[in-house]
Amino acid sequence: MPHMGGSAIAKVIGNNIQKSTSFQPTVNMWVFEELIGGRKLTEIINQEHENIKYLPGHKLPQNVVAVADLLEATSGADILVFVIPHQFIGRICNQLAGHVKAGAFGISLIKGVDEGPDGLKLISEIIREKLAIEISVLMGANIASEVANEKFCETTIGCKNLQHGQIFKQLMQTSNFRITVVEDCDTVEICGALKNIVAVGAGFCDGLDFGDNTKAAVIRLGLMEMVAFAQLFCKGSVCTSTFLESCGVADLITTCYGGRNRKVAEAFVRTRKSIEELEKELLNGQKLQGPQASVEVYKILQQKNMVHKFPLFEAVYKICYEGHPVTEFISCLQNHPEHY
Repeated sequence: MPHMGGSAIAKVIGNNIQKSTSFQPTVNMWVFEELIGGRKLTEIINQEHENIKYLPGHKLPQNVVAVADLLEATSGADILVFVIPHQFIGRICNQLAGHVKAGAFGISLIKGVDEGPDGLKLISEIIREKLAIEISVLMGANIASEVANEKFCETTIGCKNLQHGQIFKQLMQTSNFRITVVEDCDTVEICGALKNIVAVGAGFCDGLDFGDNTKAAVIRLGLMEMVAFAQLFCKGSVCTSTFLESCGVADLITTCYGGRNRKVAEAFVRTRKSIEELEKELLNGQKLQGPQASVEVYKILQQKNMVHKFPLFEAVYKICYEGHPVTEFISCLQNHPEHY
């Protein structure tokens, strides 16, 4: 159950635009071209109005048009919505650089962090630096299939520009997709990246049959580490109430009970296969964010000599990549500094 994908948000935006006079009627959706049963994915989407690979079983509005060429898809756009796996963002922005309309602005739904020369690098920073546009973020408990099915959910937009915040709300909010706009963008974005690491820990619990009490402890201690990490690494002040928004505790809970990071981590325990093998087997070509985020976070904590304060993040990294026995995962909970 991947979180909000491009097709799910395109469905929301497409439907909203049809009812509005404030926006141009067509939504261009850049799609990485691939062949499915000998047919181009863009042709399938444009003829059948369904992304059969990434959002099967859901009809897209007819004003959502799949475009294979990145520059053609974004040409003349006032608003750019970024929904791609985080490892591709640098390359995509390099291709877009110099081709973005003056005055355009964007919003990122990408959950991940990078390690930069000064430690933490947010995905929105990469976009801002490479494209010189104002960029906001959208994060929340938003499983794609449920959003597409129009089941009720909330989301959080982190946006310093209040005018842009209202435009995004108009573009995306529906009666079943409720948006709260907060100014604390960095915290909203950090929540989206770090909760995937905690979900890997939750998956380990499931694989080891530890039960719901233990998983609740993983969620609570994971949330404490998320707050502590944000307080250490956010350049501005961190508003702790942001963790009570959908991007914080709600997204953390849904990811620790559903979500691909939890699922793959459970399979990692039960099958003893590597993360890379399981990614190929279980994810239909999609990438896992949790283990990768744990690598970036571990490197950043090492740089700052702070690893000892984040035993859950450290345990996830060492179990995924350094052969640390998963059976010892419980010790990071038993001996957590929160308990002293």
